[in-house]
Amino acid sequence: MTNGPIPAATLIIMRPRDGQPPELLMVERSQAMVFAAGAMVFPGGRIDPGDHALAVREACRAGIDAEDAAARIAAIRETVEETGIAVAIDPEPGTALLRLMRAALREGADFGTLLDDHGLALALGRLAPFARWCPPPRLEKRTFDTRFYLAEVSGTAEPLPDGGESIRALWLSAEEAIADADAGNHHVIFPTRRNLERIARFGSAAEAAAHAAAIGIRTITPFVEEREGEPWLCIADGLGYPITGEPLSRARRG
Repeated sequence: MTNGPIPAATLIIMRPRDGQPPELLMVERSQAMVFAAGAMVFPGGRIDPGDHALAVREACRAGIDAEDAAARIAAIRETVEETGIAVAIDPEPGTALLRLMRAALREGADFGTLLDDHGLALALGRLAPFARWCPPPRLEKRTFDTRFYLAEVSGTAEPLPDGGESIRALWLSAEEAIADADAGNHHVIFPTRRNLERIARFGSAAEAAAHAAAIGIRTITPFVEEREGEPWLCIADGLGYPITGEPLSRARRG
């Protein structure tokens, strides 16, 4: 069994608003969770064997490699499980079907089989790569190699937390999420904070995706350096992030 980073995927869903910054779908993790307990995060989770199995057929259809496909599938599946919001699934499942799928997934049902049984198909091309983070083991209790994807949705669907991993799910802008964290209304871990600051610069998922594509997806590995006698948690410059560090004493980690 490997002790290396756990492959994971996260979905940053943006919902446009007329004349206002887009909203993001975020969930508050249960205090009982080992990783990022009580933190406000984007929906997502580890990439399961079933995601890899489904990726074998979906990778060619989407024109991407199998590892990328498995990560996108995991991000879609986890978002359904945690929030009841379906992204990149055709046709879009209705409320009753989503409820059934969430219950089945909680019981361990295979995602690919669920899709096939209900005549649904994945549209992995609607997810755009945004970032990839992999902290070194010495900085975290549990290390994840996490791929971040972007998607845009319209409509008025309201998320519902699963009551297990997630205890709250809501739409809010990047600026609101940052302000609420500063006010102590919730907390965000270091990667989430940096990604919120980055997302806040864009008016749509398309803008953010174009920016990420221009820079390229390079694995981001945080590190600690001393600045004026104080340790700071940092990331490298040139990766698209407007703020690249903060004092280690203030940085929230998983």
